[in-house]
Amino acid sequence: MKLPIVAYGDPVLKKVGTDIDKDYPGLKQLISDMFDTMYYANGVGLAAPQIGLPIRLFIVDTGEDEDGTPGYKKVFINAEILEETGEAWSFNEGCLSIPDIRENIMRKPNIKITYFDENWVEHTEDVDGMPARVIQHEYDHIEGKLFTDKVSVLRKTMLKSKLDAISKGNIKTDYKMKFPNKSKKR
Repeated sequence: MKLPIVAYGDPVLKKVGTDIDKDYPGLKQLISDMFDTMYYANGVGLAAPQIGLPIRLFIVDTGEDEDGTPGYKKVFINAEILEETGEAWSFNEGCLSIPDIRENIMRKPNIKITYFDENWVEHTEDVDGMPARVIQHEYDHIEGKLFTDKVSVLRKTMLKSKLDAISKGNIKTDYKMKFPNKSKKR
């Protein structure tokens, strides 16, 4: 089932997510619905806060590589990034909760992360390159951070009117969204 994506300005996007356990109600269906939602919106990652749930859950699927080999696809539950290393590099990032805004964001290329997968198997692994970047972006969501928090004060000031328009629902998307400041006209 495709779920509505929460837009910029909703307080849930600024909350630090809480850990969940294997008895979290409807977890398997929630994960399935998150993948459906992400694919429908043409995303490569989706965090639970983006669908209104302040929990430590996110998914990543970078899609196929250019040569047709499967990309990086995983479920992360109660993730903790243990290390970020290497020389930070810039990449133009976007976010399903902040449509039509893209900014160059600096991130380190290598991470060490610990998490549980959808079968409650614990993993600690090193990830690098684009998968590491996507993980860091989604991890920020469960930490109550957005990529727009990483831009300069001047740039954020320049984006303010666009961000306000998004929170009010004054934007068109190809996927369903929930807008925190949309006026409720009768």
